[in-house]
Amino acid sequence: MAQEVTQILLNAQSADGVVRKVAEDSLKQFQEQNLAGFLIALSHELANNEKPPDSRKLAGLILKNSLDAKETARKQELVSRWLSLDPAVKAQIKRALSQTLDSVVPDARHTSAQVIAKIAAIELPQGEWPELVGSLLANMGGPQVEKPAHLKQATLETLGYVCEEVSAEILAQEQVNSILTAVVQGMNASETSNDVRLAATNALYNALDFAQTNFENDMERDYIMRVVCEATLSPDSRVRQAAFECLVSIGSTYYEKLAPYMQDVFAITSKAVKEDEEPVALQAVEFWSSICDEEIEIQEEYSGDFTGDSEVPYFQFIKQALPALVPMLLETLTKQDEEQDQEEGAWNLAMAGGTCLGLVARAVGDDVVPLVMPYVQENVSKPDWRCREAATYAFGSILEGPSLPRLAPLVNVALNFMLSAMKDENNHVKDTTAWTLGRIFEFLHGPNVQFPVITQENLPMILTVLLESIKDSPNVAEKVCGAIYFLAQGYEEGTGAPSPLSPFFQSIVQALLVTTDREDAGDSRLRTAAYETLNEVVRISTEDTATIVMQLVPVIMQKLNHTLEMSVLSADDREKQSELQALLCGVLQVIIQKLGASDTTKFGIVQYGDQMMSLFLRVFSCRSATVHEEAMLAIGALAYSTGAEFGKYMTDFYRYLEMGLQNFEEYQVCAVTVGVVGDICRSLDDKVLPFCDGIMTQLLKDLSSNQLHRSVKPPIFSCFGDIALAIGENFEKYLIYAMPMLQGAAELSAQQVIRDDELIDYNNQLRSGIFEAYSGIFQGFKGNKAELMVPYAGHILQFIENVYQDKDRDDSVTKAAIGVMGDLADTLGPSAAPLFLQTVFYKDFLDECTSSDDQQLKETAEWALSTINRITNVG
Repeated sequence: MAQEVTQILLNAQSADGVVRKVAEDSLKQFQEQNLAGFLIALSHELANNEKPPDSRKLAGLILKNSLDAKETARKQELVSRWLSLDPAVKAQIKRALSQTLDSVVPDARHTSAQVIAKIAAIELPQGEWPELVGSLLANMGGPQVEKPAHLKQATLETLGYVCEEVSAEILAQEQVNSILTAVVQGMNASETSNDVRLAATNALYNALDFAQTNFENDMERDYIMRVVCEATLSPDSRVRQAAFECLVSIGSTYYEKLAPYMQDVFAITSKAVKEDEEPVALQAVEFWSSICDEEIEIQEEYSGDFTGDSEVPYFQFIKQALPALVPMLLETLTKQDEEQDQEEGAWNLAMAGGTCLGLVARAVGDDVVPLVMPYVQENVSKPDWRCREAATYAFGSILEGPSLPRLAPLVNVALNFMLSAMKDENNHVKDTTAWTLGRIFEFLHGPNVQFPVITQENLPMILTVLLESIKDSPNVAEKVCGAIYFLAQGYEEGTGAPSPLSPFFQSIVQALLVTTDREDAGDSRLRTAAYETLNEVVRISTEDTATIVMQLVPVIMQKLNHTLEMSVLSADDREKQSELQALLCGVLQVIIQKLGASDTTKFGIVQYGDQMMSLFLRVFSCRSATVHEEAMLAIGALAYSTGAEFGKYMTDFYRYLEMGLQNFEEYQVCAVTVGVVGDICRSLDDKVLPFCDGIMTQLLKDLSSNQLHRSVKPPIFSCFGDIALAIGENFEKYLIYAMPMLQGAAELSAQQVIRDDELIDYNNQLRSGIFEAYSGIFQGFKGNKAELMVPYAGHILQFIENVYQDKDRDDSVTKAAIGVMGDLADTLGPSAAPLFLQTVFYKDFLDECTSSDDQQLKETAEWALSTINRITNVG
């Protein structure tokens, strides 16, 4: 059988599709008929040094995939399956895996390390495999027992993976201490094997979260820091890079413990940035970026209010290091790659240095300016393109952080120079100059900017340069699109009067359309950037340019129609078609929203509605989730803009709506479709009724499904409210299905004990969705069907009380809760009075909200209070 498994595993990697399929089916059959035997066979295959490396590698991979999966439901299934195996079977597999760590074949050791960690992630939280850490540490040997280097390397790799897979509280502190001791010894300069040092350094990176107690102890922390710093000087560049990665993680995790080491750390990072290979130097720069991130976060969280006796650990490391740190970063800016293609994803020392410089500017504000500006002035006109590009990059990098009064005079002086630099002979210089112009427009231009750098006088020249430079190479043109985007965004706060951009509107739109049609527009993100910029230009446009926006509709529709007729012969063709369709649907959505927002221009949308809807429905034949999402959003905008007129499209559109609601796999499409249902309800009111049985059935299925991503569920509850508002008392037939769902979700929300920011956000979204549902139902039933909600009123008030007592609720939840309290009182009238008279919390809640600075919340709370007082005859 063993020989047979080997051959099947080799056949499963055959170039012959038929052979491969037969082998895959055999493996599947073996697994289904005898799981224990299947897993034992794979572990023995992996452990047997006489087997071919290819069969061993695949055996390990299948073993790993039998223990873990990305999808939560599948992962739980695999965990339960492993735990239910006979203990003797599991012991046999684990023995084989442990033996494999001593294999002479690196791939086998590596795979075994991963599989052991996957089993540890399942068993250790259950209190199983308590001997794992001890048995691994025994592989490290000791003063009297020298173990082979390859075994120590594999063991350290395994320990690293275990730390990565298992949460910190699972291991006892003694085990953590033993692991850290073994890891730090493996990192020591006295270790002769570079592979062992590398594995140890990587393991430390994964174990740092476990080391909280050790970092509290001065002696242990000093020892760990000393070993890490020594490893940054290893003769092996892989070890140096891994050591700097550890330093980056320490900077983020143990910021408050770093003060005694910062002088030494600066010395070693500075040496690495100036002298070491690029991968190592990049990590040395990343250390300072991580410190900037920490200090920016502290400033944002505490609003910069730090007194001498503040308990907040804020050491201003960046400010202290500034005189030496800034010159070091400026030096990196001339380390550009001449051949870099400027595409996103290209990353080198110059880019890392500029990014870090930008973070430094945000961390220290005005203090960075006098250190950077002499460098800019000295280099910006030098004959060497590297110096010119570095100077421009330095200037652009520090535009976010310093105060406007400090920057505005400098930018005013530099602006003309930057515009003329758009004609530089070097592509890199033009690229960075266009990026810098975009940054200037983003941070120093807008209705609320006290010292605007763009004036009536210089705007024509700026646009002349930009519209000429948009014809440049794709990477430069893409950055020019970005500059136009921020230039337009700065004119967003329209007063109804013509925008300063209006005289140039036609030229800008024309230039962007020409750019989207360039043959080389697909060479970078240029086509996407041009369409995104067109969207922004349309979005901020004023009524005086509405005619031009209207003229865009047939142009964009024609382009969209053209994509439907493209010949698609390859995967690349399909990708290009999908990208174009998504972009064009996005443009139409923005145009619909813009023209539909005003009664004077809404007729244009109605006029083109039939053609647009026909195109959107044809687009659904494309298999791309992104296209479906964009088409749905455009249809939602069309429904909102055309109101009751949208009813004529519902019969043809309904099947696509249903498909979207059933799309569990591409849950973003499902979420957008739920939003479109809300738009349709607001547009059609009770005319949506013929479609509600199907919609409600599907929404209830969505809520019951474990396959659907949780993020879609809050919008579904909110959608219940939209439907109830639209169809009023006709919602009665759905009440017996909807209310248990709402009550169950409310109870689940109240029971959550959450320390995780992401879960807190989700819980708030869930509560908002529930409240929006209750509010819509109450308002829909007000009048003839109010009594239907009486049995649920006590539960709803209990839910509101739970929310009131939760300090993690956000403002939107507070407003929604207060609104529902008012709706409950307003809809149920005197029949709700006893509930309020028996309830104490609501007065405190409403008092708190009526004294709020938020005017909308205050008004809602005052209305709710007066409504409750009216029905209870209070006051």
